Amino acid sequence: MSEIAILGGGLAGGLIAYALHQKRPDIPFTLYERGDALGGNHVWSFFESDIAPADAWIIEPFISHRWDGYDVRFPALRRTLGGRYRSIECERFDQVLRAALPAERLRLGASVREVPTGAVIDTRGPGDLKSLDAGWQKFVGLELHTAAPHGLTRPIVMDATVEQIDGYRFVYVLPFGPSTLFIEDTYYSDSPKLDVEAVKARILAYAADHGWQVTPANRQEAGVLPVVVRGDFDAYWNSTGTGIAKAGMRAGLFHPTTGYSLPDAVRLAARIAAAPDLSPAALAALTRDHAARAWAGRGFYRMLDTMLFRAARPEERYRIMERFYGLPEPLIVRFYAAETSLFDKLRILTGRPPIPIPRAIGAIIRTRK
Repeated sequence: MSEIAILGGGLAGGLIAYALHQKRPDIPFTLYERGDALGGNHVWSFFESDIAPADAWIIEPFISHRWDGYDVRFPALRRTLGGRYRSIECERFDQVLRAALPAERLRLGASVREVPTGAVIDTRGPGDLKSLDAGWQKFVGLELHTAAPHGLTRPIVMDATVEQIDGYRFVYVLPFGPSTLFIEDTYYSDSPKLDVEAVKARILAYAADHGWQVTPANRQEAGVLPVVVRGDFDAYWNSTGTGIAKAGMRAGLFHPTTGYSLPDAVRLAARIAAAPDLSPAALAALTRDHAARAWAGRGFYRMLDTMLFRAARPEERYRIMERFYGLPEPLIVRFYAAETSLFDKLRILTGRPPIPIPRAIGAIIRTRK
């Protein structure tokens, strides 16, 4: 068969390359990355329950940090949950992938101006975001060294006790070691504008408020992700070309509410590695069908995004997540895995609402017009 060209050495492209080499070493492929390292500058996190046990082999070698439990903090709720949380640092992703793949399978510093002929899997970032109606999840993260041990033994996945600025704001804290923290300040905002320096100052103030004397390390991450209210999947897919396979953000494969993309990247990598036909047409059809089914099955999350961005006032948005984190833990687990059941949906939508029902219904009706 013809060689497969995987465009983009980030999370989605890298995991596809790894899965193919592990399960289908007879399949020729080349992984193209325009940078000088694989994975870019990222920390990816996920819950172990997001990954099907049968697919764990794809992600296990890349995990940098593991915790059995995590905390959430809101003005009226503090809770420790038992979910196993995992993080991958881009440096480990690059190291493991380079060690696993033969050198001839990698092309670093490769700027692909034209899509190669033959089988192609395009993973080079998002499609046309103008085809989506969305709010924005924007963040800045800093790795910090503490002068003394910080004392955290598990992540704080959401600390919304901070001042609510520019929408729903929470701080995310990962203890990478006894004296190392990765702190990320996140905003669910109506605007994609991100003042990196102002947010960095807030992170340092957060550390000082917790009594941590810190020194910034080399890692700094910033990003802006869509939180989709509605959109035209066909337009989004076609905006980056037709007739070729796609993965990751390019394919619209990310959780509509949380922005998590790693579980989808693992699922698609597993499916590609198991596919009997990897011809150009078959790959294109497989990935488009996979992405279209995921999009069609996640309307409930987009409805929740509508309530978050169109019904809740910016300073009230935290109340939606505060109520959500008071629900049974199995429901929360399924939500993050994008496997919310019908009963879960009813449970999320019933009970004491965090925003007025007429306002929520009105926002949903207006958005669906």
